[in-house]
Amino acid sequence: MESNAVKSAVENLEPTRAKLTVEVPLEELKPTIDHAYSHIAEQVNVPGFRRGKVPARIIDQRVGRGAVIEHAVNDALPGLYRDAVAETGIKPLGQPEVDVTETPAITGPLEGQLVFTAEVDVRPEITLPELSEYELTVESLDVTDEDVEQRLEALRERFGTLTGVDRPAADGDFVSLDLTATVDGEEVDSVTGTSYQVGAGTMLEGMDEAITGLSAGETATFTSTLVGGDHAGKDAEVTVTVGSVKERELPEADDEFAELASEFDTIEELRADLREQVAKDKASNRAVAARDQLLEKLRTDIEFPLPQRAIDAEIKAHLEAEGKPEDDPHGEEVREDTEKAMRDQFILDVVAETFDVQVDQNELLEFLLSTSRQYGMDPNEFIQSAGEAGQIPVFGAELARNKALAVALRKVKVVDDAGAEVDLSEFIGSDEDDAAAAAAQAAAVADAAAASESAESDSGESADSGESADSGESADSADSAPSADSAK
Repeated sequence: MESNAVKSAVENLEPTRAKLTVEVPLEELKPTIDHAYSHIAEQVNVPGFRRGKVPARIIDQRVGRGAVIEHAVNDALPGLYRDAVAETGIKPLGQPEVDVTETPAITGPLEGQLVFTAEVDVRPEITLPELSEYELTVESLDVTDEDVEQRLEALRERFGTLTGVDRPAADGDFVSLDLTATVDGEEVDSVTGTSYQVGAGTMLEGMDEAITGLSAGETATFTSTLVGGDHAGKDAEVTVTVGSVKERELPEADDEFAELASEFDTIEELRADLREQVAKDKASNRAVAARDQLLEKLRTDIEFPLPQRAIDAEIKAHLEAEGKPEDDPHGEEVREDTEKAMRDQFILDVVAETFDVQVDQNELLEFLLSTSRQYGMDPNEFIQSAGEAGQIPVFGAELARNKALAVALRKVKVVDDAGAEVDLSEFIGSDEDDAAAAAAQAAAVADAAAASESAESDSGESADSGESADSGESADSADSAPSADSAK
């Protein structure tokens, strides 16, 4: 017996390009064709027929079956393409180029089939190395007295006071500055009264050298390359004037300071607490270091081609977002970063699939809430907007990638620089923890389903007892009278 199922075949044109060929029997397309007839029947006016009641043969005569088939094909294609992608297991990137090569007959008996091809960029085949053979090295957890004093110094700086001084600015001082930048004699930027710490290196290159040694009211000029704005990359002549010079006075590291800055009564108790904080931070930092090492090693050990059409599309979207034309030189400047981001995405997607990384609703919700805060948006508005834009699955995939590296790190041996094995489960979790969480979630779902089923059962029993409303007591009750009437 001949099968009437949809047939999908995939041809690999390139390592990053595939061609799907989909054959759809008339029987599978018939419901969509019938819907197309119904829709067109509601749109046309034919004398002698009510709107929506025009027979198919009349539509064929007046509108043409070709319009009906076109309507049906356009409606059916997205779903048929998604089904073909799922059946063949390809990982498409971007929109496909679809070519309809055969349709059911547009004249004579309704017969034939729909055949279409879809060419699309795809993720290349990627094979992960055996992670159990990896060994990563991180720093030991030794906490030195210098580590503690640095943390204490940072705390003292938070409680320091700025005092004006009548001397030239030196490294670490805080100065008030007026700046003017000119390019080819034209002023391109200026700021007044901005505060800056000498030596911070957070403003223009050459700034620290120019203002070191200047007193209040003195001016210096230097040349620096602009790194942002419309004149990025150009050399500018910068004039800077120091308005004031202040130094930071730190409180003494004594018991009085400990009481002021912490919950402790003595400076030694504070130092002990700072030592514990440093140890915790180092433990967390080496988990991050191990994760970064693993990703870098995967980048190095896994070779695969990238789909250049998809890369070009990403760059084009980037330029459009910045209001720049497609051929802007900036496109080539961001190509390397774009390729690196896509390579990382592919690797992490494969890791997530290999280790069956799951994202539950609570994790996704927390991720969405965190992301809304980053954008400074109301969480409800952000989630609604993301849903309308179809971005929720994108966020879910991003969260899965974030989790994937932690899950992969569980398979790797991590040692410190002394060769001792390091347990990172506090930061990356464990397979046992994941299994327990999954079991708990499944139990919660089962309990909710049972509660819902019980509620429906109780509701059914209440409805079946409606005939008791005929009793005098029920009828005499004013509160129950409406439900008694409705029960009948």
